[in-house]
Amino acid sequence: MTKITLDPDRYFSPHSATRDAARELYRAAAHTPIVSPHGHVDPRLFAEPGASFGSPAELFIIPDHYVTRMLYSQGIPLETLLEGDHRQIWNIFCENFHLFRGTPSGIWLTEELCSVFGVEEKPNASNADRLFDALSEKLASTEYSPRRLYERFNIEVLCTTDAATDTLAQHQAIRQSGWDGRILPTFRPDAVVNLDTPDWKENIDRLSEVSDVNVVDYVSFIRALEQRRTYFKSMGAAATDHAALTPFTAELTSEAANAIFQRALKEDANPDDAVRFTGHMLMEMARMSVEDGLVMQLHPGALRNYNEVIFRKFGADKGADIPLQTEYTRNLLPLLNKYGNDTRLTLILFTLDETTYARELAPLAGHYPALKLGPPWWFFDSLNGMARYFDRVMETAGVYNTAGFNDDTRAFCSIPARHDLWRRASANWLAGLVVRHIIDMDEASELMAEMAIGLAKRAYRL
Repeated sequence: MTKITLDPDRYFSPHSATRDAARELYRAAAHTPIVSPHGHVDPRLFAEPGASFGSPAELFIIPDHYVTRMLYSQGIPLETLLEGDHRQIWNIFCENFHLFRGTPSGIWLTEELCSVFGVEEKPNASNADRLFDALSEKLASTEYSPRRLYERFNIEVLCTTDAATDTLAQHQAIRQSGWDGRILPTFRPDAVVNLDTPDWKENIDRLSEVSDVNVVDYVSFIRALEQRRTYFKSMGAAATDHAALTPFTAELTSEAANAIFQRALKEDANPDDAVRFTGHMLMEMARMSVEDGLVMQLHPGALRNYNEVIFRKFGADKGADIPLQTEYTRNLLPLLNKYGNDTRLTLILFTLDETTYARELAPLAGHYPALKLGPPWWFFDSLNGMARYFDRVMETAGVYNTAGFNDDTRAFCSIPARHDLWRRASANWLAGLVVRHIIDMDEASELMAEMAIGLAKRAYRL
């Protein structure tokens, strides 16, 4: 049996002076509450007191594209991982647990199993059935219900991501249940804003239905979106979220926007229409955020569903999204010229192109009052990705022009591990500044509290 060992100094520098300082900084922030301002946990988990995560396969494997993409890369069919018997799926995962060595997923999975579920041995072929039975027993108990784990994880607030057409029925159920956990929605309008979205016309029909606005042209479309934002805000939403292939922004006249919208309604829009309309709608969303105070998040740069075979068989979000080289300075200029100097707007910007950190993003965030940089995202929310982010962003932008950490995960039980990794990486980076006499320990302690929780609470107005 190979035991799981979580060293108390994990992820810290091997150099004693830096490690000692990192240990002290981390210790002060280790148990502060978790603020999770952006993620993809399903609110249904919290809508009913008796809700369960299901089987170990449903918790750890099936919904986590970080896990399934690694297993698929080794030739394991997605049919087996997504549609097979749950014990069989778990056994395959355990037999291949070694694939995650040295990866962020390996860090999160190991810490989840050990810290959350008390598993003391690394998964493998010989212990797979025993672990499946032990975990199944725990997941069936009240102690391991989503609500109880939310409380155990010391989560102060958890924000979900919800389509503009969502009725937020699950959020209503959480409110009406009397439970005091803070689960807040986030407004995501991509499916009605991006004209190349599959079933876009059906999504517009749904928008008409839930907003009680008959969406027949661009003006009514804007009115429906404003209505939905108002409703989301009434349900506690603090932010919006926008995905786009690029951060291109450009303002259209109302007449030009309506002409594109009418072509889309007739299913006659072309790719250039989609690009121009999305760029215009990012401008409109910034304008709405100035007016209603919702924080605006922009996640560009992923070529979604790159593997057409997988997309046709299994649909979206199956681990086949690939980063693109992305340009920000020229693309964001129209939006920042119009709204970047307005302190009523907070635009939190993310990237999948690390080459832009020092060249574009840090200088932009170090100048515009409205702009904050989000943490390393997706492929880069790793120990090394965080270190690169600190070194390339902080010197020019400064710590206070960043938005702290968000876990951006569907895997609820990985949230403590993800935040712990960020806090340890932050402590280690700050310790490096201390031992090189760039800042003193008092300054580092203040920055540690900010990076653990303060920056995120302020950036997202939570």
